[in-house]
Amino acid sequence: MSTTPEVVITRAPTGNVTAEGGDELAVALLKRAGFVIETTPLSFWYRLPWDLGEERENQMASHAARMLTAVGYQVELDPVLNVTRVTTPTDPLGTRVHGQQILSLTDQLNGAETYAGAADLVEHVVDPDDGVLVRLGEFFEAAAAQANVADTADGWDLSHVFEDAASTLASLGDDLRIAGDQMRPLGPPRKRSWQESVASYNATAPTPRTGAAPVASEETSATPPTTPKPRRAR
Repeated sequence: MSTTPEVVITRAPTGNVTAEGGDELAVALLKRAGFVIETTPLSFWYRLPWDLGEERENQMASHAARMLTAVGYQVELDPVLNVTRVTTPTDPLGTRVHGQQILSLTDQLNGAETYAGAADLVEHVVDPDDGVLVRLGEFFEAAAAQANVADTADGWDLSHVFEDAASTLASLGDDLRIAGDQMRPLGPPRKRSWQESVASYNATAPTPRTGAAPVASEETSATPPTTPKPRRAR
């Protein structure tokens, strides 16, 4: 599958933000994002108005790229225009966009306030049907197929490396498929409201006995007879 960009949005050395490529739908989306047509006798392209300022131009260019990508176009957006990019010391231009998505997920996990919230994030990675691990496994399977196409010893060796990676990820996926379900109950039990506490007490408290106190039996309540004292002998 070709990854050649269908639409290229860039900032020219003159400072103008221009867009080229695409079909009628792409052109309609560019116009909706604020681009205007620029023509010469031999060609045409699209540009943003000149009096917007760089910050606004960057926002509009990023918005246009998101719209085009959402409907399936392969878009090459000049990194200096991308207001959504995440940068790191090893990727100062933010070009490793897919790794940045995992980095964002990791940041969200670090900031999770409950185990239930953390479990939801974990499931983005371990879900057996659409999680990151299963998709990475598919990626390495595709990479193995691509390496095999070279039909060389180096290509076959690399293909085996990719196949091993896919197998390892599949094994990890099997081990972790229920990790989210296991994480969710790790948190402390939910605190009961005072209404729940009262209801629970009323349901378990002993029922008080009513009516007159039982009368002791005659046998036990009768006064024992007085034992006569022995008479003194004269």
